[in-house]
Amino acid sequence: MEETEALSAARGMRRTMLGDAYVNGATADPDPVAVEFQDYLTATAWGVWARGGALSPRDRSLLVLAMTAALGRMEEFRIHAESAPRAGVSDAEVDELLFQIAAYAGVPAGSAARRTVTAVRRER
Repeated sequence: MEETEALSAARGMRRTMLGDAYVNGATADPDPVAVEFQDYLTATAWGVWARGGALSPRDRSLLVLAMTAALGRMEEFRIHAESAPRAGVSDAEVDELLFQIAAYAGVPAGSAARRTVTAVRRER
């Protein structure tokens, strides 16, 4: 993928939010399809974060946590729970979000998210 200003901004946002160690690991596969796939993920998902607009990184972080929990994507939820403090999300805000998740996405989603948050905090 051609390195555009938008892709460069998306790469920067991904590193800021997830950290160098995570991004380096995710992008280490030299297979051309893997490289293209990572560029696609970065341009689409992290391009949304880098675009600016009315939502702050904190707002985007809370939304991604809610959506990944609602979809049952606990691996992605975990990644974003680990990075939420970098976006300015407090533990108290995540705790409150868990109630929203359970109420609107169902108790199983809320319970799984709570277990994940507990594990992330223990590992901190």
